[in-house]
Amino acid sequence: MPKTKPGGSSRLPPSALQVLFIAWLIFGSIGSIWSFASPLMSVPDEPAHAIKAAAVARGQLMGTGSGVQGDPLVVQVPGYIAGLNVRSCFAQHSNITADCAKPIDATDRGWTEGKTSAGNYNPVYYGIVGMGSRGLSGEPAIYAMRIISSWLVGFFLAAIFAAAYSLRHFRRPVISAAVALTPAVFFLTGAINPNALEIAATGAVFLSLCAVFEQAASRAPLQRLPLVLLTLSASLLAHTRPLSLLWLALAAIAAVLCYGFGTLMKTLAQRGFQIAMIISAVSCAFALWWVFYAKSFDSLLAGAPIPAEDAAVAMLDKTVFFMVEYVGVLGWIDTLPPPATLYTWVLGFGALLFLAYTARPVRGRWTMALLTVTVIAVPTALQASSSEKLGWIWQGRYALAMVVTLILAAGVTTRFRQFRITPWSKSMIRWGLVLGVLAHTYIFLEGLRRYTIGIQDHVNWTEMFDPRWQPPLTWQGLTVVYIVVLTAGAVCLYRLLTTKSSRPKLPGTHGEHAELS
Repeated sequence: MPKTKPGGSSRLPPSALQVLFIAWLIFGSIGSIWSFASPLMSVPDEPAHAIKAAAVARGQLMGTGSGVQGDPLVVQVPGYIAGLNVRSCFAQHSNITADCAKPIDATDRGWTEGKTSAGNYNPVYYGIVGMGSRGLSGEPAIYAMRIISSWLVGFFLAAIFAAAYSLRHFRRPVISAAVALTPAVFFLTGAINPNALEIAATGAVFLSLCAVFEQAASRAPLQRLPLVLLTLSASLLAHTRPLSLLWLALAAIAAVLCYGFGTLMKTLAQRGFQIAMIISAVSCAFALWWVFYAKSFDSLLAGAPIPAEDAAVAMLDKTVFFMVEYVGVLGWIDTLPPPATLYTWVLGFGALLFLAYTARPVRGRWTMALLTVTVIAVPTALQASSSEKLGWIWQGRYALAMVVTLILAAGVTTRFRQFRITPWSKSMIRWGLVLGVLAHTYIFLEGLRRYTIGIQDHVNWTEMFDPRWQPPLTWQGLTVVYIVVLTAGAVCLYRLLTTKSSRPKLPGTHGEHAELS
């Protein structure tokens, strides 16, 4: 039972299932708000993904193509879906507002040829999201697909927090989860794009596996929730994008390095874990089969060829610059995040990484080394290997799954550092959360400014009160709702981090690693 202070009462800590449910409500709401704040087809490649989703929902798992590099696949979809490719008149022009796009004709429901560069991707994500276009038409159908995607991704973002909270020393992992979810993650969550699901599911795989390993190492019975989250996230991650199987393998290896091969062997002896691995393996096998069957690595886009060595050097040179995209470049990579928002995450990432690279036990540093090399070397190798055929294809968001996992690993690696609940630490948490809410709000407003009045060569914030374009519920209404949801999330996170844990000490936990609360 939790101790009660004289003259007062203590709060009972929530269960991991409660954390999962509350976090899902918050992240689903955040994604839904972004889905209304971003004009339709204003996220990179969203027209291609929307057409693919509508096609899969109507039974067309793959389209037909000419076989010529650069030619998209063709599917049969309703006319209003097929015409989405021409709605991106504002793409890559931050001074052009969203009112340039013509309204979607909801009456155009006849079968029409639609072209998509995502035509050879795995159909699982698209089948789920595409159901939003069944029974609806026009803009409501597109928003329905966005909202389904938002709540699907929101569940796995919530799974990251639930898994982090399942750890015995949960505070630093929970803090790292809050820092890892940058505005770029939320921006992508509100769109029809499997990239956001890939990011969320990769993080959920890593932390769920950590939670399972910790329970196995302590000789405690494996709890059902981490096993379920691990199975769901691993099974779905395999089907998001062609690279997802690689991210899945790296997330699993990173978790093993955090807890050691001895813990892995103990975990493999547990029946619940064996079942989870069998289900995940079957799912991965089907996903791998689809990659080869559909030739998912054969890009349906092509640009000016670049020598491989030039592409590799350019990628290495842009390593730090990609931080801007990790934080949040909005639109079709045409709207940079405000400097204040960017510096907030530079500070947060830097602090966590510095602590992790100097953490003890030293074993955890091997995890950081692996993931750091991955974030730098894998994108470089992938871009260089395809540059002579496809030209420049890489975007920072493609590596966000590993960047998020790197930051989550920093929290797991540093979990044994003392974390006392004192007035000073409470003040630090409060101010950190206030800074985070302000930074998220600032970039949200920047995105609204970009589409309501355009980013001009003069400061024009006041002109937003005479907008050329308005999102559903108006930009003012969405901003108020966004601030309310962010604030609610910050309050919940503060209570989670400052409530003294009453959970019993797990068997086998060493005294020098006991959490100080």
